[in-house]
Amino acid sequence: MKVSIIGGGGLVGSCAGFALQAGKIVREIALVDVNQDLCEGQALDLLHGASLLSDQKITANGTEAVKDSDVIVITAGLRRKPDESRLDLINRNVTLFRSILADMKQHGFRKDAIVFVVSNPVDVLTYLAIKELGLPPCQVIGLGTVLDTTRLRSMLAQRLDVPPTQVQVTIFGEHGDSMVPIWSNAQIAGLPLEKFPGVTSNLIAEVEKKTRGSGAEVIKKKGGAGFAVGVSIADVVHAIALDQKRILPVSALQSGAYGLRDVAISVPTIVGRKGVEGLIEIDLWPKEKIALQKSGQVLRETIEKVL
Repeated sequence: MKVSIIGGGGLVGSCAGFALQAGKIVREIALVDVNQDLCEGQALDLLHGASLLSDQKITANGTEAVKDSDVIVITAGLRRKPDESRLDLINRNVTLFRSILADMKQHGFRKDAIVFVVSNPVDVLTYLAIKELGLPPCQVIGLGTVLDTTRLRSMLAQRLDVPPTQVQVTIFGEHGDSMVPIWSNAQIAGLPLEKFPGVTSNLIAEVEKKTRGSGAEVIKKKGGAGFAVGVSIADVVHAIALDQKRILPVSALQSGAYGLRDVAISVPTIVGRKGVEGLIEIDLWPKEKIALQKSGQVLRETIEKVL
């Protein structure tokens, strides 16, 4: 499988490239970036470690690399300027994203390609890609709350001193302020969270608050997220490459699940070689369902403002 990463010279794109290299599953990793020198430097750095990892082809390219790619990951995006409003940032990123989509259409891409949006605001841009690329909606997905979910699980594990891989709690909704942690179905090693030793309502509230602010905290302390988002991207790409049918909280176009319609938003989604292969609906606490529908409304209002 060939994976192209648009924005591959940047922090998120290069970390995704390294995570895919370390994963040893995809056949080819093509980095694409407007900064050709930076892109070539990242590709060289990956290539230099290739003999210790796996026999993959690693290249630095222009947008033409997407034409024969199985998965096209879009990570390119702009950061907020001082005193810039969230809406102004969204408008600038929408403009950039439209130019990326135009370049993709100019060079062409495979009819069965999966377009995987990581750029923020990811739910809005996933919706835009669905509307403009002419692909079946199932072939366009966003990273959604995959990163938020692993942040929540990892920090809860740290507080309870348990293995992170045994923590099961998922975030639905927007990748943003209206995200909805689903505590009603949370477990640790198959045991109900609310009955696990050391778990209190205060601890849950503290971990949730820290998760909501963790992206901003990473930006403040090191300039931006890299490692965690890189492995999150690789996790989704591997589910596609291996046709795993894994259930992941990726952002996808909704047509009725949980009462959500005409937005790209995260709910439990079956991910395989064809992209979105199904959605899973489970019973939620009433307050969770209301919050999820509110999250969808927030995204719908943003879409109407900027698209």
